[in-house]
Amino acid sequence: MLTNGQLREFQASLLKNKKELEAHLDANDHFDLRSGHAHESTGELSSYDNHPGDEGTELYEREKDIALNDHIEYQIKNIDLALQAIESGSYGKCEKCGKDIPFDRLKAVPDTRFCIEHTPDRTVSHNRPIEEGVLMPPFGKFDLDNKDENVAFDAEDSWQAVASWGTSESPSDFMKPQDDYNDTYIESEENIGYVEDYENFVGNDITGKEITIYPNKQHEKYENELDREGIMTSFGDLPAFEHDPYVEDEK
Repeated sequence: MLTNGQLREFQASLLKNKKELEAHLDANDHFDLRSGHAHESTGELSSYDNHPGDEGTELYEREKDIALNDHIEYQIKNIDLALQAIESGSYGKCEKCGKDIPFDRLKAVPDTRFCIEHTPDRTVSHNRPIEEGVLMPPFGKFDLDNKDENVAFDAEDSWQAVASWGTSESPSDFMKPQDDYNDTYIESEENIGYVEDYENFVGNDITGKEITIYPNKQHEKYENELDREGIMTSFGDLPAFEHDPYVEDEK
């Protein structure tokens, strides 16, 4: 049970904290969130002539300001509720279980109305930025039923097709810098229209027989790479039993 002196001390502390928080919000105009558009806080008139990287930075700062503003408003709301609890005589008791809140906890968090076992602030938020619903691998919203086997032109392929025309990235943005600015997008080395390199120069009939090599630049490059590495295939040397044809002759 808290004494009257302790209650007055907590009340004074809460009022002081509330005054400081409100002054902070007034000083920065609620983190400039009262502006009609994010550009008003940066002095920009339009996004048209801005680098996408700059726009991303401004978006990040705007999201951070929203989070900070919400946090301070949440603190003020808790302080008001704690002051109301002092007036009603319920301050210092957990609203969930009714037990006394330890004095040390009240000193550390004077606006709390719960014991440590029942505090709602222990809940970890799983709210994520809305854009992650689109950007999370593999392009979240566009998952197909059979992701492992699907070869359809999906959202990732759409992005690669658009990115091949140019992005705001440069070779320095990659762990392994690209040799050409035309390749500065994710998986630019991925084959388009086929999976393995040899599909450019190997063919067979409808039954899987009559395997034919069609010499071209891709075939020459492929053979040179294998010779340079001293291996039979891009996967390494094949076991002896795999040297035989995959299609058995009919008896």
